[in-house]
Amino acid sequence: MAKGRGPMIPGNMNNMMKQIQKMQKDMTDAQEKIEQEHFEATAGGGAIKAVVNGKKELVSIELKAEIVDPDDVEMLQDLILVAVNEALKNADETMSKTMSKYTSGMNMPGLF
Repeated sequence: MAKGRGPMIPGNMNNMMKQIQKMQKDMTDAQEKIEQEHFEATAGGGAIKAVVNGKKELVSIELKAEIVDPDDVEMLQDLILVAVNEALKNADETMSKTMSKYTSGMNMPGLF
């Protein structure tokens, strides 16, 4: 190694590092975009609608009046759970599908 210089990086390795940095930025940008998106799902034939964002936060829940039966609160609770879990699943699937564009071909367990 020459005195006063950092390690010599072959051109090929330098290009690979640039590609990795670009991929990291693209992945971060894609993740941030998905976090701003809304994902919705319904249950009970559309009587309940749940909306979550890409950060997996519940944004809103809508109930049609006819679904509210004070004598059957358990059914209402179950339908809410179904709608929220389905909306979260939609967000997860979108994130996984988007991130797999960047990670396909890489064997990196635990990454997305």
